[in-house]
Amino acid sequence: MYYLFGMKQKFKALSVGVACMGTCVVAEDIPLRSSDVLFGQSDLEALARGQVLTFFDNGQSQFYDDGRYTYTYANDGGVVYGYFEVTDESTICIEFVNGFSRCGAYVTDVQGRLVVITERGDRFPVRP
Repeated sequence: MYYLFGMKQKFKALSVGVACMGTCVVAEDIPLRSSDVLFGQSDLEALARGQVLTFFDNGQSQFYDDGRYTYTYANDGGVVYGYFEVTDESTICIEFVNGFSRCGAYVTDVQGRLVVITERGDRFPVRP
């Protein structure tokens, strides 16, 4: 059991096999541009695990070494908690503690920026 960020409830960590059961997508299911460069699984793992990615709206994705994940909305807009899994095909899937899950492709675009692409095709560049 993990004690999650000082909250009074304990949440059981999701195993890698369960985190995306039936909900994962791969980059080939996400609308990519021909100029997008995909990451290998180990490269994406190194890019994300233990890191904070800040978006241009000042929202932040934090990928903890132990598989926990938080997204902090800009302007004190709140925090959501979950667990992440780096999969093949340049994709990271997140299972939130509220039961919601999502996957996104992480690519380098034609300008050399890291971009997160949602399953709907929305593109969110990450600040350098």
